[in-house]
Amino acid sequence: MNKFKIFSLALVASASIAKAQDIKEAKKAIDAEQFQKAKSLLKSIIKAKPSDGEANFVLGNIYLNESVVDSAKIYYLNGLEAADKKSLNYIGLGQIDLDAKNTAAAQANFGLATKDMKRKSVDEFIYIGRAYINSENPDYTNAITVLQRALAIEPQNATALLAIGDAYYGANNQNDAYKAYRDAFTADPTLLRAKMQLGVLLKGAKSYDEAIKSFNEVIALNANYGPVYRELAETYYKWARNKPSTAKVNLQNAITNYEKYLSLTDYSLDSKMRHADFLILVKDYKKLEEVANKMIAEDKVNPRIFRYLGYAAYENGNADVAIKSIEDFIKVPSNKVIGRDYLYLGLSKIKKGTNAEGVVDPAAFDAGFADIKKAIELEPLVVEELADFGKALFGKKQYTQAAAIFELGASNTESKNYLDDAVYYGISVYYGNAGKTAETRDVAALQNADATFDKILVASPTYDEAYIYKGRINSLLDKDDLIIKNYSEYVTKMTAKGAEELAKPATAKKIIESYNAIGAAYANTDKAKAVEYFNKTLVLDPANTYAAQSVKALK
Repeated sequence: MNKFKIFSLALVASASIAKAQDIKEAKKAIDAEQFQKAKSLLKSIIKAKPSDGEANFVLGNIYLNESVVDSAKIYYLNGLEAADKKSLNYIGLGQIDLDAKNTAAAQANFGLATKDMKRKSVDEFIYIGRAYINSENPDYTNAITVLQRALAIEPQNATALLAIGDAYYGANNQNDAYKAYRDAFTADPTLLRAKMQLGVLLKGAKSYDEAIKSFNEVIALNANYGPVYRELAETYYKWARNKPSTAKVNLQNAITNYEKYLSLTDYSLDSKMRHADFLILVKDYKKLEEVANKMIAEDKVNPRIFRYLGYAAYENGNADVAIKSIEDFIKVPSNKVIGRDYLYLGLSKIKKGTNAEGVVDPAAFDAGFADIKKAIELEPLVVEELADFGKALFGKKQYTQAAAIFELGASNTESKNYLDDAVYYGISVYYGNAGKTAETRDVAALQNADATFDKILVASPTYDEAYIYKGRINSLLDKDDLIIKNYSEYVTKMTAKGAEELAKPATAKKIIESYNAIGAAYANTDKAKAVEYFNKTLVLDPANTYAAQSVKALK
């Protein structure tokens, strides 16, 4: 679903009498994503006419979708005391219930909202549909059902068609979404958001050039319609990510269009926060830190700013500021903490404990690792973002820490990096123990690494290197039978590939390793077999000192 789901929230127009010009202007401002302007207009309406229940409801919706739940609830409760359209405010309270996963309470509030509605009214159904769509726990099935009730009364209601298009889009029903958006724009050619959403569908299908054409058609109708520039920015960004050869040009196009979008909003704190979200996407952390510090100067109250500052400070190498900022955000009970918050906190603690040579202090690593595990508990697929960090540790020969990081990815088969992480985990455990004496080796980790290579072979049966590492790991575990089994399996696999494979220097080196390891495993139980395998080594490498000395010792 489009992440900017809140922007269609207040487009519903009365199906009966014309609304006051001020509330129409407020709704136009919301559609244009000029939220400060909308708030000012709505507060003026409420001050002049406290009996206007809809103004309270729409204002509450703005706050709710900015995650300022306390303020949203205040306006909904005020709206229930109003004389006109007060029942709409039950819908806002119902969405708060949906966000809290209290479906029964939400449905009870929706029931109160519709109990006394007029027979041909559709506003309540459209707003309830929007509540289901915009909830933190969206329910597209119920959204579609209630919006179909609105369309049964008014089949050409453009805002109902737009809303059901969003519900179909959220449910991954692209065909019905396309039809609904097209019909919405046909019913009301001034409803630019419906036409814009046709481009959003193309963007989602990775038809980036066609999406850009579609967005440019919206600009041709109204060059000052701000949201379309945001969609253009996102499209150029996604195009850059999916086709790296276009990255330089398309990332610049993304930034240019986002700046155009900002110029057409009211530069509210909310729009600046969305700008911060975008800067995270394009990885412009220096700009993000600048923007976050400006936001703090303007609004020291909104704690979400500290999240942005923390992310930016980490990426810009300022671990102390990152730790303090993210901890300041997390410690506020009302904040919705996400996995990425703990991920950045953990990485920041590890960065702080890393010296100039790149060596990580064990205590700092353990503290950061605990936060990283919290991140994965909240958001399992955040593990996908750890691969480069694990490889950096591996490259610095910090194998124990690398193994800990890669084990997280190797434990999640849904991760796109699952196989890669599993292989790195097994190899890291091996190298982390290879230089240790038998008494100091981590036997449990070695056994787990051996089992991990078994899982790798199930997922990728052609990964023959697994047998080499299983042989090496079992050498550290002094498991002679498994040494023989795994190295023999590697030799069999390579032999089956033919002479060309066996002639490769890298393969020949591992065949020699295999013969020597098998010979050593047989040495204590079957000297004849041991000599046989050491002699196989000497056929391939007559100068192999280990094999020659072993044969001499065994005779």
